[in-house]
Amino acid sequence: MAEENVLQELEDALAKGLEDLKSVASEEALLAWRNQYLGKNTAITQAFQSLGKLSAEMRPQVGQAANRVKVALEAALAERSESIKESALAASIASEKLDVTLPGRPMTPGRLHPDTQMLRELYRVFGEMGFQVYRSREVETDEYNFQLLNFPVGHPARDMQDTYFVEAGERGDNPIVMRTHTSPGQVRSMREYAATNPENPPAIRLVLPGMCYRYEQTDARHETQFDQIEGIAVGEGITFSNLKATLSDLARRLFGQNVRTRFRASYFPFTEPSAEFDVECFLCGGKGCAVCGGGWLEIGGCGMVNPNVLRNGGYDPERYSGFAFGLGPQRIAMLRYGINDIRYFWENDLRFLEQF
Repeated sequence: MAEENVLQELEDALAKGLEDLKSVASEEALLAWRNQYLGKNTAITQAFQSLGKLSAEMRPQVGQAANRVKVALEAALAERSESIKESALAASIASEKLDVTLPGRPMTPGRLHPDTQMLRELYRVFGEMGFQVYRSREVETDEYNFQLLNFPVGHPARDMQDTYFVEAGERGDNPIVMRTHTSPGQVRSMREYAATNPENPPAIRLVLPGMCYRYEQTDARHETQFDQIEGIAVGEGITFSNLKATLSDLARRLFGQNVRTRFRASYFPFTEPSAEFDVECFLCGGKGCAVCGGGWLEIGGCGMVNPNVLRNGGYDPERYSGFAFGLGPQRIAMLRYGINDIRYFWENDLRFLEQF
């Protein structure tokens, strides 16, 4: 490209490119135009390649002109591309047949998760029994999750709850954990109430709902993340009979007056004596299935609050007694609605969730 003709050729390329662009009416033609005026073998490319051969006086003039022409062509290309897209969309809409008598698309309303519905039902029932809702934290210290609940460091009962550790490091025997049960709320609530009157702590009757985390194998009855609703009642003269009456009445309110329940002796470090609370399985009619395993489904553990736990909570076990229980809202919902796998609750499958 001769030095004296470079600027003129760039101006000619700009004029011709803009003129040819007016007749471009499709994406394919637009791509061909781009290759012709902005591709490798164009006046703009040749101008940039010739800069090293030009005189010092002409070099900045040619460089600026080449950049100006390139920017102008690219802007025109973008504008024409947008115009072609709008024209294609308008033509598509114009070709469609619109039936204005058709009903509009229905709006699917949101709804509460079945687990939330079950929790609210439990709050209502326990509220009628005189229990108040108390919230406790999900990230706990080992001290509250285990030690103050009669799980000393190295206690074999810790193996019953496979724990997620958030922080171990330099904390020694008191690492940070994801709580494995809602029971740490027992000590926290007792200490809060006892602090109001240390010499004469008030009686309490609370339910403590929340999410729990355990690193365990999942199956039809177990999940690594699950809700619990803890219950605790502390006062003078509370007995195991009060505990049995409370849970039996709960079952009747949830499942009907003829529901069968049972208490099986068990072991928990923070209660003594301890029991498992079972409800007859409605899924199999008591015959045994993959969910219940033998005609009964365990929906929680319970027992009388261990004297050590009462003492750690600020209540004198010589004067006060209490009961505690931990229920699984998902298992209760399984019985109530005939759900045969607990994993459905957290899979976010709309086919399941929209049934509630």
